[in-house]
Amino acid sequence: MTAEPIGPGGPNPEDIMRRLPADERDRFERDYHDAVDAAHEPGRYGHLQDVVRRWHLRAEAHTHPDFTARPGTGDPATFIQDLDEIPGWPGRADTSG
Repeated sequence: MTAEPIGPGGPNPEDIMRRLPADERDRFERDYHDAVDAAHEPGRYGHLQDVVRRWHLRAEAHTHPDFTARPGTGDPATFIQDLDEIPGWPGRADTSG
């Protein structure tokens, strides 16, 4: 399986849902809806983008056959605690839109 490119609008929640294993979809939906609710406050809109990007990365990771066999990959909450853990992510220019 190959990765699909991020479209011009950035990661797509519908695509993320489709690519996630069934046992992670409820957690994604809860995280996503919580972030959407919070995004009604302009200062919290960035949190919505972060949630979608983190789940996009997790969905992408699931395209690799050995992902779930790796230690520490079971809980989506511990998969990526902070985007600062991803080399090059802090200060990254968003070119998706």
